[in-house]
Amino acid sequence: MSIPAADGLYTVSSGRVLRGLRADGPLTFLEHTGRLSQGALVRLDLGPFRPFVVTHPDHVRHVLRDRAAHYRRGTAMWRALSRLTGTGIAGEGPAWQVSREIWCRGLAGESARACAEGIGPWVERAVADLERRVVAGQSVVDAETEMTRIVHRIINPVLFGSRISQFQCDRLAAAVSVAFDSVLWRMAVPGLPLAVPVPGDRAFHRATRTVKDILLPLVRRIRNEGSRGPDLVSALLDGVDSGGRQLTDEQVAQDIVALFVAGSESSALTLTWAWAALARHPEVAARVRLEADAALGNSPARYGALGELPYTRQVLAEVCRLYAVAWAVPRTAAVEDVIDGVRIPAGATVVLSPYLTHRLPQFWERPLRFDPGRFTKHAVRGRHPQAYLPFGDGPHQCVGQSFFLREAALIVASMTHRFDITAMGRAEPRAAVALRPRQQVALRLTPRR
Repeated sequence: MSIPAADGLYTVSSGRVLRGLRADGPLTFLEHTGRLSQGALVRLDLGPFRPFVVTHPDHVRHVLRDRAAHYRRGTAMWRALSRLTGTGIAGEGPAWQVSREIWCRGLAGESARACAEGIGPWVERAVADLERRVVAGQSVVDAETEMTRIVHRIINPVLFGSRISQFQCDRLAAAVSVAFDSVLWRMAVPGLPLAVPVPGDRAFHRATRTVKDILLPLVRRIRNEGSRGPDLVSALLDGVDSGGRQLTDEQVAQDIVALFVAGSESSALTLTWAWAALARHPEVAARVRLEADAALGNSPARYGALGELPYTRQVLAEVCRLYAVAWAVPRTAAVEDVIDGVRIPAGATVVLSPYLTHRLPQFWERPLRFDPGRFTKHAVRGRHPQAYLPFGDGPHQCVGQSFFLREAALIVASMTHRFDITAMGRAEPRAAVALRPRQQVALRLTPRR
């Protein structure tokens, strides 16, 4: 059972946790626990492993901002993934600081200008390719597969300057996806030494070899050629730390993997959820189409149209609220701390859950309702800044947030402008490393022109 303690901490016994996970699955169990705790800290008692679940925006701010240096990426998930993503942009400490500064400079300089200018043509070509296949007879497609395909045709020039073939880009994405899905057992058994084999290890090692076989030769070739462009690989190769030292080839490749996940799989999943949400809310879909038709007219997708898509951007923000791909974000307390009167021991696992924070009725009226009106400028100004965190918060906030929102808005507008879109089936969320649809989201596409 769940027991409210005098200090406001809700504890859930190991028996209740195990019964809930077996009967309902992790998401339903967490939602039930979130409704009981209503933003209070929760401790899940699982023998010696007793993680704290943090959902209240004040507590989120404490962990991710006020005391961010004391809550580190030291959990089982981060340790398992670091074998692929390294300790740079996906890590902590000095190496992370160097990588993040280089990425931020790259995203704010020539790369940012090239992305802004190129995003329209990249989206146009990707959606036009889909239209050709639909006209040729492929009228029903898998949303996640197609969104992944479209996103890859955008991420390839952004990250790699189109120096690898689209086949290799897709192969890289498949390997990264397998690697991330293969660490679930490592997450479920925290503290288990990496030398002890668990299910998924072989798939992880195979996928990691594929990633290195693709990226390391590419990085070395670009470094040796000395030819640079406005792509982000070039930004990493040109970047230096405060002592003038460059990143190694291995560090560059690992940072690319971390950014590839954020820019590829997370983007494709969010767009998949967008189509599922629009199918459930035809009145919202009709308004998105009207806005797309007015913004694009007879013109191809273009960067300048973004200013004419405010409602579409609100829709995407609401999709990110209800279907936060990073549904649970673990941290480890480096030192003993106190959150709202509750003692957090050093070494304790603290799990932030945007999925639950985005459902707190104190901050979101009728939180399960899909309502893009929550993201008008007036509504956003009046809300707790940490009540909404699909891209994280604090020093580790996603550096590609702005790019994703621009990219996604143009993709949704371009597709609704070109196609009549019908989503078939009802997608329900499933908790993996990322929040995924339990069922395939199939789209029936009919060209409008």
